[in-house]
Amino acid sequence: MQHPPSGPDLWHATTIIMVKKGARTVIGGDGQVSIGQTIVKGNARKVRRLAKGEVIGGFAGATADAFTLFERLEGKLEQYPGQLMRACVELAKDWRTDRYLRRLEAMMLVADKEAALVLTGTGDVLEPEAADEGSVMGIGSGGNYALAAGRALLSTDLDAEDIARRALTIASEICVYTNGNFVLESIASK
Repeated sequence: MQHPPSGPDLWHATTIIMVKKGARTVIGGDGQVSIGQTIVKGNARKVRRLAKGEVIGGFAGATADAFTLFERLEGKLEQYPGQLMRACVELAKDWRTDRYLRRLEAMMLVADKEAALVLTGTGDVLEPEAADEGSVMGIGSGGNYALAAGRALLSTDLDAEDIARRALTIASEICVYTNGNFVLESIASK
């Protein structure tokens, strides 16, 4: 009997993109989950609303780890209502110092009406650099493909949702760990 593959290099899960343009921020993701060279699910939902719909978020990485982080972020958002940046910094502190959380293998993109952030297990809480046209961030196996496509599309007349959808489509045509089943959530920016 063959054992299932293990380790972060054998788990490829997704492409997540965040596009901030005009008065909207959109986070979109594909639905593919792969273990090694096998697709085990094609319609996973990796983008969701948090904090009673006031925050949108997407994750790349191990699903159970991402759910744990979403739950922890929800707790921080309850503790610091309306303060996404503070809640994320507090989560990042826990993520770096808590023995259990340190082992989690995931990254997150989160946004509310004021901030758009990337959270990593190394304690980073990063705000993408904003250009005149807006900003784009990508994570996951196809994240860099989506990021490049999104940046190229920022200067067009497309809105944030169209850019995110087209960037995900381009990533799905290049990255074998990304499919065309997209989920997008948007929120009005400040």
